[in-house]
Amino acid sequence: MKLSIKPENISPQELHKLLLNFIGPRPIALVSSINYKQEENLSPFSYFNIFSINPPILIFSPLKRLRNNSEKDTLINVKEVKEVVINMVNYKIVEQTSFSSSEFSANINEFIKSGLTPIKSDIVKPSRVKESPVQIECLVNDIISLGDKGGAGNLVICKILKVHFDENLTINSDEKKIDLSKIDLVGRMGGNWYSRNRGESLFEIQKPNKKIGIGFDNIPKRILMSYILSGNDLAKLANIEKLPQANSIEKFKTNSKIIDIFNSSSNDEEIREKLHYHAKELLSENETFDAWCTLLIDKLNRI
Repeated sequence: MKLSIKPENISPQELHKLLLNFIGPRPIALVSSINYKQEENLSPFSYFNIFSINPPILIFSPLKRLRNNSEKDTLINVKEVKEVVINMVNYKIVEQTSFSSSEFSANINEFIKSGLTPIKSDIVKPSRVKESPVQIECLVNDIISLGDKGGAGNLVICKILKVHFDENLTINSDEKKIDLSKIDLVGRMGGNWYSRNRGESLFEIQKPNKKIGIGFDNIPKRILMSYILSGNDLAKLANIEKLPQANSIEKFKTNSKIIDIFNSSSNDEEIREKLHYHAKELLSENETFDAWCTLLIDKLNRI
C-alpha cells in the first residue's frame, strides 16, 4: 500500500523535509561567489546537476528561506557578479562543507571560518577551493526565479569555462578516464544524512546496446515469471540483442557446472530451480549470454 499526498495539503516545511528524504543522494555544489565589494562567499547546494554538454551547463538553485522569504548571500552575489566556481565535495571535506552552510553575515568569509583554502581562479573572480578534487569555473548565463514565496527556487544557469581536477583521479594518467573510487564523492540525503560513493556503494550497469535488446516482451514466459530472477536480472536478460542459437545451447551442456546441476537430482523441478539460481549468479557477474544458455538448456524455459 502506498501513501499519497498533495503538496497543497501540507506545509512547505513538511513538503521540503519529505522530498529531501525521497530524492537523493543529490550531488553537492560547494559554490564560491563574490559580491561587488569583492567579499567572497562559500556555500553548499544540493539542488544541483549537469544539464547540457554542448553548451556545457551546470545549474544550482538557492532557495529563498522558508522561514522569512529572504535571499541567500550566494544568490545576491551572483546577481551582482555573474561568475562562480563550483567545487565538488568529497568525504575529506564534507564536515567543512557542512559548516560553511552556517548563516554568517555577508561580510564574513566562509573560507576562513571553514578552514578551506582559497586559490586564485584562472578566469573568474571567485576563488577555487584547494581541497576540492574538482573545481569548475563558470560564467552565470542567467538566473531564473521560480516564485516569490519562501522556498521558491532560483535556477542559476552556469556555463562551464574551465575544469580543474586532481591528476591522481585519472586511470593510468589518461586525463579522459576517471577512477570514480578515487574521487570519493558524497551526496546529500534528507535531514542530517549523507551518502558516500565508494566501495560496495559503487556498481556498474551495462548501458543498453546500440543494437536494441529483445525487451521483456520477448523473454519466454517461464523465465519472465521466475520467482528466483528479480526485475534487475530480467532487465539484463532483456538487453541481449538476440537469443543464443541452438548450437550454442548444446555446446553449453558440456559446461562442468551445468553437468553438476543435472547430476545433482533426478527431479526436473529441482534441476530447473538450480538452473535459475545459477543463471542469477551469472547475471550478477554480467555474464548475460551464459545466463541465457543456462536457462534455455531446460526446454520448458523456452516456452
